[in-house]
Amino acid sequence: MTEPANLILFQSDNHNGHLAGCYGHPLVKTPTMDRIAAGGVRFASAYCSSPLCCPSRSSLATGRYPHQTGYWDNALTYDGRMPTWHHRLREQGHKVTAVGKLHYRSSEDDNGFTEEIVPMHLHEGKGAIKNLLRGYGTEPAKDDGSFWKLYIERSGVGATHYQDYDRDITAKAVTWLKQHAHAGGKPWVLYVSYISAHPPFTVPQRFWDLYPEAKMPLPPAFRPGERPEHPAVEFLRFMDGMRAMTDEAALRRIAAGYFGLITHLDEQIGEVLKSAEELGLLGNTRIAYTSDHGELFGAQGVFGKKNLYEGAIRVPLLIAGPGVPRGRVVRQPASHVDLFPTLVAGAGARLDAADHDLPGIDLWPAIGGTEIRRTAFAEYHAQGSKAGAFVLRDGAMKLIYHVGMPAQLFDLEKDPDEISDLSANNPAVVRALEQKLRAICDPEAVDARAKADQRKAADRWGGAAKLLGETQILFTPPPGVSKEEAWKIPSGQGS
Repeated sequence: MTEPANLILFQSDNHNGHLAGCYGHPLVKTPTMDRIAAGGVRFASAYCSSPLCCPSRSSLATGRYPHQTGYWDNALTYDGRMPTWHHRLREQGHKVTAVGKLHYRSSEDDNGFTEEIVPMHLHEGKGAIKNLLRGYGTEPAKDDGSFWKLYIERSGVGATHYQDYDRDITAKAVTWLKQHAHAGGKPWVLYVSYISAHPPFTVPQRFWDLYPEAKMPLPPAFRPGERPEHPAVEFLRFMDGMRAMTDEAALRRIAAGYFGLITHLDEQIGEVLKSAEELGLLGNTRIAYTSDHGELFGAQGVFGKKNLYEGAIRVPLLIAGPGVPRGRVVRQPASHVDLFPTLVAGAGARLDAADHDLPGIDLWPAIGGTEIRRTAFAEYHAQGSKAGAFVLRDGAMKLIYHVGMPAQLFDLEKDPDEISDLSANNPAVVRALEQKLRAICDPEAVDARAKADQRKAADRWGGAAKLLGETQILFTPPPGVSKEEAWKIPSGQGS
């Protein structure tokens, strides 16, 4: 059992788990993350539970998958009705303070924190309610090209309200540390949650200059004729208004903006760590970092997440500090649902009897060197999906099971970019992985339940006809900023 210690838990938004120096990327500059990894443990195969902000964050909080909670999408999100690791720690006398983006329903709910500082929750208390029409099969496509333009026109040099929010989060976190970190008592948790590296991929000149466009890599399998034509991926492209990716210069520009935004994020984390070090906290305070999901930035001909390819569901996971070995890499798969028991144990607290059926495991044995063989699981039931999709990874083999559509099968060791679908020639492997998937949940039953919940929620908001008139949320504005201001393309940007 590890000794109890304080924790600063950093979380980002939209950080593809491959894009950091400590994860072997040759271009992306992340000196702070690299320092955390060198001084602690890096999980080589960590996964979110669902590749969209709200269902992922709900799972990280509750330690349960979407099919267990009913937190399916960016309208049906965490609402205080289920216990979280924050509740467990607060109940036992620990301070648990959140700074920044949470993306739960509202601060009016009891989300389990001692305090929420500059929180971001569902936009206007509703979130993406228009996308609830998925439950009826009538969710409208982004045929105005708005999602496409978010990447094509807003990846470049400039400033955004998101980065302003990041800097405010950093300042508030530093202030909290100065005021509370030496107060004494039981170990505390400071949960610092940034909005980067979420698009738009707009960055100041100094970050842009780190990534010359001509040297930026092109994403795998982005071209028509090379990209997968699976019906689920084709439907996602249609729903997001994807055009054919033929402009290599635009894709390199998107990569440069995305990489620059990750470096901005790394710098913000570094500012908080610098303050913690100056305050003499690192001797009794652990540092952890993860992201809510990834980003394909053009791979497989897709921008964003909302799919079960590795770039969308693989996330960074780093832990360092007292009781953590230095420079260790954990190969055992890990999931966000594992953080509930892990964070509770790390603070020296106890699980409740009601937590006996949590699907995750305490990661402290793996951190200490005792790894086990286990499978990885994730699911998706939100905007851009015609039907529920599920992942079961066992060793190198990965099954993506689509309700009502053909499965996909990849060998991640031989084909890390998931270009060659092996399902047609390996029916026995598909069946074996599907059997393991069905030991976790019944995909068809879960798909039906998700859509039923979305229909009920749509009806509560006034029904299909009313929701069709709602604004389609491109991205959630930060606190204090209107959607009109947040979504406006600054003059001169987009080239």
